[in-house]
Amino acid sequence: MQHELSSILDHVDRLSEIDTDGVEPTSHVVPLENVLREDVPRPSLDREISLGQAPDPADGAFRVPSPQAEA
Repeated sequence: MQHELSSILDHVDRLSEIDTDGVEPTSHVVPLENVLREDVPRPSLDREISLGQAPDPADGAFRVPSPQAEA
């Protein structure tokens, strides 16, 4: 393991010899683009309509089984 660590440290030493003046730091080698759509507010589904489709609504929310109940 000593040989492997020594080899890694030698490589890091060689990297430190590289002239990086004028090179901007980067976290990615290619430019990133946001591929998501524009976040535009729009009307949502009416609560009463959506809860009307639920098998067991409770207090204005969807009631779901407890994970322990499924075990």
